[in-house]
Amino acid sequence: MDFNLSDDRRMLKESLSRFLQDRYGFETRNEIAGSEQGFSRELWAQMAELGLIGAMLPEEVGGFGGEGFDVMTVMEELGRAIVVEPVLPTAVLGAGILADAGSDSQKGLLEKVISGELLLAFAHGEPQSRYSLSDITCQAEKTNGDWVLDGQKAVVLNGDAADKIIVSARTSGTDDDEDGLTLFLIDADTKGISRRGYATVDGGRAAEITLEDVAVGGDAVIGELGKAFPVIEEAIGRGILAVCAEALGAMDVAKDMTLEFLQTRKQFGVPLGKFQVLQHRMVEMCLEIEQARSATILAAGRMKEDRATREAALSAAKNLVGRSARLVAEESIQMHGGIGMTWEYALPHFAKRLTMIDHLFGDADHHLERFAALSQAS
Repeated sequence: MDFNLSDDRRMLKESLSRFLQDRYGFETRNEIAGSEQGFSRELWAQMAELGLIGAMLPEEVGGFGGEGFDVMTVMEELGRAIVVEPVLPTAVLGAGILADAGSDSQKGLLEKVISGELLLAFAHGEPQSRYSLSDITCQAEKTNGDWVLDGQKAVVLNGDAADKIIVSARTSGTDDDEDGLTLFLIDADTKGISRRGYATVDGGRAAEITLEDVAVGGDAVIGELGKAFPVIEEAIGRGILAVCAEALGAMDVAKDMTLEFLQTRKQFGVPLGKFQVLQHRMVEMCLEIEQARSATILAAGRMKEDRATREAALSAAKNLVGRSARLVAEESIQMHGGIGMTWEYALPHFAKRLTMIDHLFGDADHHLERFAALSQAS
């Protein structure tokens, strides 16, 4: 496996890095996160123009990437700036689902997604679901030629700002069956949809969504009726890869901030970095980050392989990243002391995002169990 970036990916990485350094400083990021909408439409359009969204999608739907390493390249840079714009829900989850399983007319919407005009959200998880992808109780029934949806969706990333929402619902089977799930593409302002948006602990936005007698036509169905589980699993897999890569960028920054602090802050007349016990803790942080990086690279390279191989690599990466992210967040804060808990300082914001990433799409413990189950089944 070639670990070197292609020329196109290297150019994208460098362009995105320069853009974020010039336009997305920590104070700007906090101001955007604290705004009513929770992200900047202007900066989102500029990111789209830069090619950030197009890099997540294959050429056949108007993008210029779509491979695992494209997702990793973009998300690692975004993690360095803890960007709050809706890249994950729109470009990775929503657009990825339409690219994989959408009809021709649904795929036609991706042009507006790539240009930054259309925002998407993936409403899949429910209050009782936790990390199960098949525990769905939202119902969709055929009535007078339309599909009528009823149910609740929880912690829908970008759910309050999305223009269109991809909703999973059960059209057959029992509550935890993998068979019987169907995806629907619905306008966010459709009658019967209510959204309660809120800020998340890491500076992002999410929403609780209720669907009451939401009627949509047959053209709203994405893919094959009752056979959406593989599409959902692949979408969540892309999400796992994306947040693993994002965590790598965030961990690198937290590590660098901590190293700089230990080199400049003095105790008993010498820099803190001179104390051997702190040197050992820094070495452990660096080793953990590199192990997580290796696992994420492996997962990125296996995104196009068979289901068992792909999912095992993703669960292994998510477990390692989750454990490493938690260690880096805790150690960085502890080695900084009191300043590490100061709101005006960047480090605690990185720590919050790293903590949230551990819980997105399944925490470290969940993916350890999943990896073991997948290994036994193969």
